[in-house]
Amino acid sequence: MTTSRSIGFIGTGIMGAPMARRLAKAGHQVRAWNRTKSKADSLETVGVETVERPEQAVTESDVVIVMLSSGPVCDELLLGSAGLLNAMQPGATLIVMSSIPVETARRQAEEAATYQIHYLDAPVSGGEQGAIDGTLAIMVGGDSESFKAVEPILLALGRPVHVGPAGSGELVKLANQMIVANTIATVAEAILLAEQGGANPAQMLNALEGGFADSTILRIHGQRMIKEDFTPGGPSKWQLKDTQTAMALAQELQLKLPVSSLVNGLYEALIAQGEGDLDHSALIRQLRRHNQ
Repeated sequence: MTTSRSIGFIGTGIMGAPMARRLAKAGHQVRAWNRTKSKADSLETVGVETVERPEQAVTESDVVIVMLSSGPVCDELLLGSAGLLNAMQPGATLIVMSSIPVETARRQAEEAATYQIHYLDAPVSGGEQGAIDGTLAIMVGGDSESFKAVEPILLALGRPVHVGPAGSGELVKLANQMIVANTIATVAEAILLAEQGGANPAQMLNALEGGFADSTILRIHGQRMIKEDFTPGGPSKWQLKDTQTAMALAQELQLKLPVSSLVNGLYEALIAQGEGDLDHSALIRQLRRHNQ
């Protein structure tokens, strides 16, 4: 039996809306805010209360979940005398599920501590469908006691794993995004090779199923590429944000990552073509341009 918790949810976009919906259906009291309120209003049909101002979502909540687009946007809402940390009640837990830089998460954790707020960075992978199905991979950084206290909440959203101190969740998410971006590029090249060589790309996907090359990306994004269906589950512009963050961290650590660097450049070129709102599987369009 799930114990009902009072949850403030900040950011109900592509990922946030189905996550808030699942929490309400799990029996939690969810109060949600979104900058564009109309994107949150539909949640009221499943019992989510929507509010006009972000502080209204957090003042009486013992857990606050943030699902915003970037580190600067999170900082804007969380920090400062008018920020949400100041509006939260001492002893509450803040779970930042946005993909933000590692150092941003560590800095937010330090700031949260000054307000007696427990902090977890818990970025996710699995896209919109994973958010809908409650099958997200959730990478959690922070202290283990805070994690255990909110683990039942996170289980309604997917599979949470505690990976280390504050910032570690974001570090593992960067590793995840590198693997995703690089694999998308490889799948796109494989499809191009099959097309130009005379094989049926769709049958290629069937033939590879169950083998060492099989993956979720091959099956799902391979089909998207073949069908030219780039309705965003994960927009390319957010993929680029994460790969650029990974490249900046690699430079700071004096790591040379030639494959990831090349793929990052391909995404930069894709976004420069005005296709940043397309799904990240649209990278095949940039590779097609390279072969014209």
